[in-house]
Amino acid sequence: MQPIKRLTEILEQHADSEHSLFALSDLRAAMPDLSDAALHVLLNRAVGKKVLARVCRGIYVREQAMTNDGLLLFHVAVRLRANAFNYISLESALSDAGVISQLPQQWVTIMSSGRSNTISCGRWGNIEFVHTRNTPQKVAERVSYDTRCGMWRATIDLALQDMRRARRPMDLINRELADELI
Repeated sequence: MQPIKRLTEILEQHADSEHSLFALSDLRAAMPDLSDAALHVLLNRAVGKKVLARVCRGIYVREQAMTNDGLLLFHVAVRLRANAFNYISLESALSDAGVISQLPQQWVTIMSSGRSNTISCGRWGNIEFVHTRNTPQKVAERVSYDTRCGMWRATIDLALQDMRRARRPMDLINRELADELI
C-alpha cells in the first residue's frame, strides 16, 4: 500500500475531535518504516492533498476531525512546550477575565520557563511565549488548571504582575474592574 494511502487510513481510524493534533514524533511512530527524508516528503504530500494541515514547524492537524472551539493555539502551545512550565497570562488571561477590552484575535500569550519566542501558526494565529523565572511552587496559589485549554491559567493579579515584569503596555487595562476582581 502506498504511504499516503496508509497514512490517510491511520488518520481516519484514529483522529477524532479529541485527538486531531499531531507532532512530527506522533507521525513518525505511525510510519516507522520510512526514513526521515521519506517521511518529510510524505507529510508535504499529505498537506497538499489536505489529509493534514501544517500548523507550524513539527505540528500538524487533521482538520476533518478537529473541533472549531477556538482553542487550537493553546493545544499547539502545550505540544510545543511540553517540557516547560507554561501558563496562560498577560493579555490573554486579562482579556478572558474582561479586564482588557481589546486583544488581537488569534493571538495567545503564554508565560513559559522556556525562552521567549513568537510562533506563527499561519491562518490560525500566533502564540507568544514570554520567559518567566516563576516556578510552579512560586505561583501554585495563583494559577488554576483550565481543562478546556489543557493549560494552567494565571489569576488576574498574577497576570497584572506578569504584565509589569514583561514591561507590557498597561493602557488598555480597566483598573477599576481589575481592582474589583482581585
